[in-house]
Amino acid sequence: MNAVMPFVIGGGSGMLSTILIQPIDMIKVQIQIQSEVMKGASTSNPIIVMRQIVSQQGVGHLYHGIGSALMRQVTYTTTRMGIYKSLFNKHNAQYGHVSLGMKSLFSATAGFIGSIIGNPADLILIRMQADMSLPEAQRRRYTGFMNAFSRIVSEEGFLSLWRGSSPTIIRAVVLNLAMLAPFDEAKERLNQFFGKKDNIEIRLASSAFAGFLAAFCSLPFDNLKTKLQKMKYCNESGAFPYKSIIDCFQKSVRNEGTLKLWTGFMTYYSRIAPHAMTTLLLQDYLTKKWDIFR
Repeated sequence: MNAVMPFVIGGGSGMLSTILIQPIDMIKVQIQIQSEVMKGASTSNPIIVMRQIVSQQGVGHLYHGIGSALMRQVTYTTTRMGIYKSLFNKHNAQYGHVSLGMKSLFSATAGFIGSIIGNPADLILIRMQADMSLPEAQRRRYTGFMNAFSRIVSEEGFLSLWRGSSPTIIRAVVLNLAMLAPFDEAKERLNQFFGKKDNIEIRLASSAFAGFLAAFCSLPFDNLKTKLQKMKYCNESGAFPYKSIIDCFQKSVRNEGTLKLWTGFMTYYSRIAPHAMTTLLLQDYLTKKWDIFR
């Protein structure tokens, strides 16, 4: 149970956070898609985008793809949080301290493995969120996670579930480097400075710091990931719009401008930071409860 609980706690924390944050994630994806379609001229105002979604599709559409979002947490977050905590705890028990370098290594490792396992659910989520922004004839109309999974495998091949995995992996490594290691490092430094021991103020400040870093560093890769995962085969050109993450990056900068890689930052921050904070705080709380219980 001691080996399993870091994975259970990490996955459960991520799922609870996702239920709270899902509407913001939907708005973030729509802003990124509009920026691509309108070559950077679209609005990045989340209120306007939310009104467009609600007026055209209804309030419930803000939770469209929630099944895939939760499945992503079951695969991706369970893996990354569990691996990080397991490596952290093992190293700490053996050496009595975990340096920032080792925290960073554990974070990157957890993000890399978690992103590979979670990519199919992430791809399905992006496609379901992006579907209504496509022309009528190009919409996929997935009815749920299992329907999307089976159709992708039958229509495009099993390995298509890992389309866009390069930016997904890079984003996950960057996000985890900027989130997990800084959170634990900030807690240790603040505890030493104030002479405290992980009180709620320390954990809130540390999670807010980690949430901002995670959002700022990972948004460009999230932008590229969205474009690669939602793209459809173009019959006119006989190819996909983007050949690789490098090609996607070059075209995005050329058509939209470099700063548009951070388009919708406040919406993205409003999605990543609260999700990171809630996940990290829940993980800390549940871990302490588990330590008392055992």
